[in-house]
Amino acid sequence: MKDLQRRHFLGLGAAGILATPFLARSAFAATDKIQVAGIHDASGGIDIYGRPMINCLNLAVDKLNAAGGVLGREIELVNYDPQSNMQLYAQYATEAATRQKAAVVFGGILSASREAMRPVLDRYRTLYFYSLLYEGGVCDRNTFCMGSTPGQTLEKFTPYVMQKFGGKKVYVLAADYNYGQITALWIEKFVKENGGEVVRADFFPLDVNDFGSTIRQIQAAQPDIIMSVLVGGAHNAFYRQWVASGMKDKIPMASTTFGIGNEQVLTTPDEHNGIIVSYAYFDGIQTPENEAFKAEYYAKFGDKADAITEGGAMTYHAVNLWAKAVEMAGTIEREPVIEALESGLSFAGPAGLTTINAQTHHNTLDSYIAEVRDNNYVVLESFAQQPPSDTLAVCDLKVNPTDATQYVVEVPK
Repeated sequence: MKDLQRRHFLGLGAAGILATPFLARSAFAATDKIQVAGIHDASGGIDIYGRPMINCLNLAVDKLNAAGGVLGREIELVNYDPQSNMQLYAQYATEAATRQKAAVVFGGILSASREAMRPVLDRYRTLYFYSLLYEGGVCDRNTFCMGSTPGQTLEKFTPYVMQKFGGKKVYVLAADYNYGQITALWIEKFVKENGGEVVRADFFPLDVNDFGSTIRQIQAAQPDIIMSVLVGGAHNAFYRQWVASGMKDKIPMASTTFGIGNEQVLTTPDEHNGIIVSYAYFDGIQTPENEAFKAEYYAKFGDKADAITEGGAMTYHAVNLWAKAVEMAGTIEREPVIEALESGLSFAGPAGLTTINAQTHHNTLDSYIAEVRDNNYVVLESFAQQPPSDTLAVCDLKVNPTDATQYVVEVPK
């Protein structure tokens, strides 16, 4: 492990991502700095999700420091790169909590990475924010989940897709870890509730990039709709192979993941036009807050920086919600900050208004359905201020503050 007081400047591209770990420093003269950690993949197969999240974390901290810091103290941000290695997530969470003595950790991309860090940060009583969309169900007083969940997106997205494409037979392709497996259950639940059936669900390790046999199985099953829950750079190969098979114009596709790693930029219009997605943030949201945020983001990181994703926008919201809670509490100590966050704290930013739900430590947020078109999104529907209904059904941290469970959806037979 490199000494955290040394700086290592190995550039990783236009967005300015640096080697593991690296410090974001400001010009403050004060020595009593607030330690903050970011743990996101800047390299490896999951870095397509991590880079915009790191950028947005850096931007949020830099803006707070430029405005005088938090409680008049500079924030010192240490960014760790776990290199898409789940073991490094647990290692760096331990490092942030014990050696760095971070007041808060922002991090995790895959649900597996969140679950690698969450028990570590619980053990050391280090406040934790997870900002990517995920499968829902985490009920943990030390953890705040900022991204959208199936009750905020899939519950409306599934019937919308079935109606739009006029189909009831759904074929699911999913990443083979907890996000893909649990999201596939949510899809099955919502498809059944809307009079359809999942004809097959296939699960793929993150390093799989050959989908030839799967495409033949899809052709044999003849579904009406494909629902993609594929994750990571290797899985992008599916979209290229799907076009090459001649099937793209025969069976329509929806996805819970396409675009959260800027796949709409990494693939061609022939590969992605017509895919339907649903998230809590798109860069095309036309609000003063989002336009100002995008201007600041691209001024800082350059026109070729990774496009802003839901994970990036919600990371920015998370930092600002934490900072507001610290100011309200008058301290960086964990318990008063949690109580301030549970007071119904809100932040209006690029993703609109987000408000902490005290019962679940999730966000109430806006959600959208959009079509991927020519490397961009066309918003088709919007839903204001959606509560985390899935997690609300199973989690009440006000009644059970010691709960630290991830609940999993049950699908009726």
